[in-house]
Amino acid sequence: MISGPAASTPADPGAISPASVDPECSGPGPLVSLDLRATTAHLVVVTLELQPEQLELAFALPAWTPGSYLIRDYVRQLEALEVFQGDAALPIRRTGVAAWSVRVPRLAPLRLRYRILATELTVRTCHLTAEHGFLALAAVVLQVGGQRWLPHRLRLQLPAGWQAFVPLPADANGDWLARDFDQLVDTPIEAGPHPCHSFSVAGAPHRWVSWGTTLEGADLPAADPHWLADVERVCLACCRLMGVERPAAEHYLFVLHLTDNGYGGLEHDLSTVLQYGRRRLADPDGRRKLLQLVAHEYLHQWNVRRLRPAELCPYDYDRAVVVPSLWFAEGITSYVDQLLPHAAGLCSEGEVLGDLAADLSRYRLTPGRAVQSLRLSSQEAWVKLYKADAYAVDNQVSYYLKGAVVALVLDLHLRRHRSGLPAVLRGLWRSHGCQGRGYRQEDLLNALAALAPDLATLLPRWLDALEDPPLDDYLDDVGLALSAETSEEPWLGWHLEIATQGLTTRRVLRDSPAEQAGLMVGDELIALAGQRVQRMEDVSTVLKVWPGAPLEVLVARDGRLLSTVLTPAPARAKAWRLEPRPDASAEAAERRRRWLALELP
Repeated sequence: MISGPAASTPADPGAISPASVDPECSGPGPLVSLDLRATTAHLVVVTLELQPEQLELAFALPAWTPGSYLIRDYVRQLEALEVFQGDAALPIRRTGVAAWSVRVPRLAPLRLRYRILATELTVRTCHLTAEHGFLALAAVVLQVGGQRWLPHRLRLQLPAGWQAFVPLPADANGDWLARDFDQLVDTPIEAGPHPCHSFSVAGAPHRWVSWGTTLEGADLPAADPHWLADVERVCLACCRLMGVERPAAEHYLFVLHLTDNGYGGLEHDLSTVLQYGRRRLADPDGRRKLLQLVAHEYLHQWNVRRLRPAELCPYDYDRAVVVPSLWFAEGITSYVDQLLPHAAGLCSEGEVLGDLAADLSRYRLTPGRAVQSLRLSSQEAWVKLYKADAYAVDNQVSYYLKGAVVALVLDLHLRRHRSGLPAVLRGLWRSHGCQGRGYRQEDLLNALAALAPDLATLLPRWLDALEDPPLDDYLDDVGLALSAETSEEPWLGWHLEIATQGLTTRRVLRDSPAEQAGLMVGDELIALAGQRVQRMEDVSTVLKVWPGAPLEVLVARDGRLLSTVLTPAPARAKAWRLEPRPDASAEAAERRRRWLALELP
């Protein structure tokens, strides 16, 4: 059946009404029809109907989707491409990996038809089963040459009993309307027999749609009666952070995929798609972590979507573009996402300090921070962060993680100057985001230096140096100190995991005893000091018997047995705690309170 908002309105009271349609979207442009009824084959049948404006027509499928900086080659999932004018099939010429052209005999309507295999469940790909359909439209819709900035219409055919949840306005015929190709591919589609929950944030209508259930088998908002109210509080905290009364989006859609053990999110102008593990949600801190994910993606409707790096204005869907300021787009957002639930009154100071300490521990336990600078991490995102392997921790550091550490230092430095990161975000929103102007690195530096002039020298150093920023000094300003938790065992420099055949090495750290012994990722650990080891406890037992002594290691690699000697190093810190200093002054405690609440001095 053909489904549109008109058909789904009774069960979806939060759907955007035809009255909200932008009249500028009513002009001619491609009609994109998606048929999701082949659920068992996992195939989406795509039809594009358009009016050609020239006799040679080019079209291409995007190679990536904004917000996820990796060339994904979505064309891998495209099949059976055909072009018709009337009943006549036209010959197609391939001009690139994901690009084609066709010569049309006359300027009459064309119909492009193809299929997309939808079998990959992430927030940036497509997944179609008998339970639901999810489409990231950058992986689905061809961009037609010369028609990128024309309005696009979207029409869906769904299995019986399904509804579509689409963050776009609709016309009276039930078609969704996008002002141009960019807005269309920024539109995720979730479809299925899902419940939809409506709420508002400062008067702006919001919807929450979940696919998947909690461990108890319930829809999240139904299982947690305070969930939507707490999401609203987090959204309002984002507005306060940006110094605005209402969200940037006039209406907003949350889509949550509750999977077995997933995690992730992708931001859009009018929506976000979240993936979270139901097992994580059952953990004591799982609900708070999901609220942090909500905060992160919701804040992106400002930072990175509308307040956007100039290199992404406009998007180039065909190739990787170096974006040196990803540390700001993602690092700042990753830093404040931990503070926003606390600023909303939804967690304690101890909990947020614990979350910050966990990130600082991860950072300090990342050897790659001594190899790759924060600016390089941003520049190399396309070829490193999203392609990380078992050795990546040795030669790179995430711009999310180090960006958050530098953001913390920046915030506390600005507070020494009677300001803070909220003031920077608000100023950039007024000067660039509201104006539709992309920012460059010098714009960020100028905005920060305007509030603390010494950052003109300090920030480039923190972005380009391999040394850690002076974190301890700044934490002292707010009466906090980091204390190390030392491991009870000597340092070997390996991370083991239990595999089908026994223990294997999951990671071998650079310059570690394990690396010096010649061990590699994937080695099967057979024996240690002459003792058979099959469990983690077996390794601990041997280390207790032979503390610090050289150990004979027997491993299996590529079907052969190899023997080597591993000499443990002294125990190292395994984590850090972030705790109030007992001698901290009342003034430092008050600075800490205002900092954690995202209040300016």
